[in-house]
Amino acid sequence: MPGPLPGLPVPLKAVLPAVPGLNRVPGLRRRGDTLPDLAPTRHDVVVDRARVAAYAEVCGFGLTEALPITYPNVLAFPLHLQVLTDRAFPFPAVGLVHLENSIRQHRPIDPGERLQVSARPTRLRPHRKGRVFDLETTVHSAGELVWESTSTYLRTGDGTAATPDRAAFAEVPGSGVTWRLPGDLGRRYAAVSGDRNPIHLYAVTAKAFGFPRPIAHGMWSTARCLAALQGRLPEAVRVEVEFRKPVLLPGTVGFGSRRRDDGYDFSLTRPRDGAAHLLGRTRPLA
Repeated sequence: MPGPLPGLPVPLKAVLPAVPGLNRVPGLRRRGDTLPDLAPTRHDVVVDRARVAAYAEVCGFGLTEALPITYPNVLAFPLHLQVLTDRAFPFPAVGLVHLENSIRQHRPIDPGERLQVSARPTRLRPHRKGRVFDLETTVHSAGELVWESTSTYLRTGDGTAATPDRAAFAEVPGSGVTWRLPGDLGRRYAAVSGDRNPIHLYAVTAKAFGFPRPIAHGMWSTARCLAALQGRLPEAVRVEVEFRKPVLLPGTVGFGSRRRDDGYDFSLTRPRDGAAHLLGRTRPLA
């Protein structure tokens, strides 16, 4: 198995394969029709409480005795980069489109627990706009599965009409709650999450990849919506989100939620016309 590219910082390993011309250089070129058999793991992970507090502030969570429901994604992010920058991985990390994310929290996680965090790519399949795959994450504490997630990514290219239908999300209108997002939000979230994808950082780096301005991280948008529902969700909960339109920074977004018998449907929308940036739902974890 080829393994990671030697001698390059991880951010460069993620960016260089997406640069025209450089993506033909041996060692940087990405191609293939299969996902590598990778499952990197971090053992005895100690949670940095100061970093949790900084993350909670950026995402809007109030501090509690448990980790914010989205925080384990931060612990897994170095593993995600390790997978996506491995020379055996068929696609450049930069340029992948985050389509969906699901979280299954089996119970709240105490910051004092020592955790085992693992990630693996799986289920490469056709899509009408190219190909999609899942990046699965699991978090264990003393052998107990406490948290897991699935992130679905699209690699654009030759598509197919045989794309399976995705689960329908309820269209939830904004409820009058708006959030003004500063232009440096991507950099602030990058500082607490480690995700320094250039599309989120500066106008010049975002424009290099086809965006007029930096865009908010999808996992920030998810976290901010769940922070608005903090205290109203069960301890064992399933969260599913679908990312629609990117959130340009700076900008203003509207939040909406609707109570259901078994959970909440929620949305992040563009106030001027109600177009959805994100649709989501929470349900008790069976």
